[in-house]
Amino acid sequence: MFLPVPQTYDFELSTVRFRDFGSDRATVWHEGALYRVVAGQEVRVSAADGGVAIEPWSEEAADEIGRLLGLPFELETFRSSVSDPTLRSIVDSLPGLRPTLNPQAFEALVVAITAQQISLHAAASIRGNLVERYGVRHEVAWEFPTRERIRELRPRHFTPLGFSRAKAEYVLELAHSDLEFDGLALLDDEQVIAAVTSVRGLGRWTADWFLARHLARPHAWPAGDLGVRKAVSRFYAAGGSLSIEEVRRMSERFAPFENLSAQFLLAGARMAG
Repeated sequence: MFLPVPQTYDFELSTVRFRDFGSDRATVWHEGALYRVVAGQEVRVSAADGGVAIEPWSEEAADEIGRLLGLPFELETFRSSVSDPTLRSIVDSLPGLRPTLNPQAFEALVVAITAQQISLHAAASIRGNLVERYGVRHEVAWEFPTRERIRELRPRHFTPLGFSRAKAEYVLELAHSDLEFDGLALLDDEQVIAAVTSVRGLGRWTADWFLARHLARPHAWPAGDLGVRKAVSRFYAAGGSLSIEEVRRMSERFAPFENLSAQFLLAGARMAG
């Protein structure tokens, strides 16, 4: 069945990260479509006029895939309200882009841990090893390992997968923590940051990306992210290197859509090469 996506929408452009940065086996680009396991069933997502086709269809699959494809973003309002000329040029050059989200909280935080201080390619590789080893395989994709499955592991189970000892411990700390993942969506931004950073190994960078790429919070501005710093520096500092604090102070320039601004600046930097 069909899931409508506000137009103009370019499915391939919007899902390019699942090709360019490598697959972690939980969300897989294969033969022109995305595959993901939802509630124990693998679904295929492909481009269709006015949106995407989801096979097999279920309301649960439609909800998760809608979040994955960034439907919670107020993209149309953002596009019509951009006044900054540099950002306006980037937004206009990417008319079909809708940034994606990670629809599952535990998975999103594990993704963030794996991406700490290494490239996105390397992070996807070690995460793919984790998913293949401890997830559930379907025809194309794997079901991401559950919190309960991760709780059964020890640091020694992670090191053959490419995890550092520290990252192995952080993933285990997360799995054994008191965080109520479903409840995080009910908190305001500062409360989310406090809850996430209360877990050892999860700092402000992780909390900011959780706000940005899981909760789709409009004011999320991951100033500590190297990619964001490079993109902001490229477009607003003539390529000079801005500090985290300098980038953080620039968030006001993009209010009230800091999150989407960051996503488009990153996309613009990738497009420029």
